[in-house]
Amino acid sequence: QVQLVEPGGGLVQAGASLRLSCAASGGTFSRRNMGWFRQAPGKEREFVAAIKWSDGSTSYANSVKGRFTISRDNAKSTVYLQMNSLKPEDTAVYYCAAAGYGSSGYSRVYEYDYWGQGTQVTVSS
Repeated sequence: QVQLVEPGGGLVQAGASLRLSCAASGGTFSRRNMGWFRQAPGKEREFVAAIKWSDGSTSYANSVKGRFTISRDNAKSTVYLQMNSLKPEDTAVYYCAAAGYGSSGYSRVYEYDYWGQGTQVTVSS
């Protein structure tokens, strides 16, 4: 069983930066794809970014490409999401997620087995 804890989040102005972190415990972090998703009020949870365990490659939603960067520190069992040039439309609850051990999928909600509690990010205009 993997537990994911996400401190961080907050209220920032448009154009600002924010870094989210997600600490994992209780499982083998280094062999799991890790992802970030977000959910705005009245909308479905959507993919934001992912980083693969196998080669460290990353993938991003088009809406955040060039502004957000996902990274991982296997020694600390932590995944990060650096968010720059934030926009009001980035406002949402952000969730980190851990995929199944050794799995290859990374961009769909159903490909993740464990989820953090979510952290609110609000970007004011």
